[in-house]
Amino acid sequence: MKLAERMSHIGTESAFEVLARARALEKQGKSIIHLQIGEPDFPTPAHVVEAGQKALADGWTKYGPTPGFPEFREAIARYINKTRGISVNADNVCVVPGGKPIMYFAMTALLNPGDEVIYPDPSFPIYESLIHFLGAKAMPVPLVESRGFSFDLDVLQKSLSPKTKLVILNSPANPTGGIVPRELNVQMAKLLADHDCWILSDEVYSEMLYAGAHDTIASHEGLLERTILLDGFSKTFAMTGWRLGYAALPKPLVEPITRLIINSVSCTAPAVQLAGVAALEGPRDEINAMMAEFTKRREFVVDGLNKLARLPTAMV
Repeated sequence: MKLAERMSHIGTESAFEVLARARALEKQGKSIIHLQIGEPDFPTPAHVVEAGQKALADGWTKYGPTPGFPEFREAIARYINKTRGISVNADNVCVVPGGKPIMYFAMTALLNPGDEVIYPDPSFPIYESLIHFLGAKAMPVPLVESRGFSFDLDVLQKSLSPKTKLVILNSPANPTGGIVPRELNVQMAKLLADHDCWILSDEVYSEMLYAGAHDTIASHEGLLERTILLDGFSKTFAMTGWRLGYAALPKPLVEPITRLIINSVSCTAPAVQLAGVAALEGPRDEINAMMAEFTKRREFVVDGLNKLARLPTAMV
């Protein structure tokens, strides 16, 4: 029995493979410092856990609407509008179990074999994996330290072609931590406005900034109608295992992606969605404390690296 040929083109996320090996060592009594997987080492805020527990106790254990409960989608729309300064309607929001399904569903809905996809390199490995899996052509834009690991406008311009179907942006970026500043977004927006392509803006780290403010490409003229704005709860709210993500979608993509959700996961767990409402609209004390601790750790590591004579000066 042979697998489908397409399976030879799909990659993996090696961090999960290393995590499995690390867990096995922990079972042997080894002490492990986890640097492999991208998740906060903080508990989910208590009020979010309580909301999830209450939802389960209250009977929120049945199927729910495929794109998400209306009250949750409305909360997400309010959150996006507040944090991004854009106008998103709840009807444009789709809720999924984590951020990856949006990547998979959006690319499955949009890409044909031979279509070109521009994406940052290095980047979240699932981007490239899905591009190859769907038979599209990967067009990486190198992220280099000299540019603060941000997009190179000249390379982007040269990479755009009539075959460009999708441009993937990720700021703050995984794994570099690079941020696309607003002035560069302005230039990219002008460039992308002249090309007939979709944009996938992966913004799961949008609130994990040490300085400045997050700027979404969707806020720039003419791009909201072409941007798939992806976000989730794993990082900001320390909810990796809850598997809760969403996207604000251009109207033409809402129905196709809803169909893909129906054909795959049916819906996202109702109790998890109600916990999500509590995360978005509840107190932020624990989240702020987590970010303050991350800032202390960052300063400690950068200071230590800069004291090592054989390494280049670490970026702050």
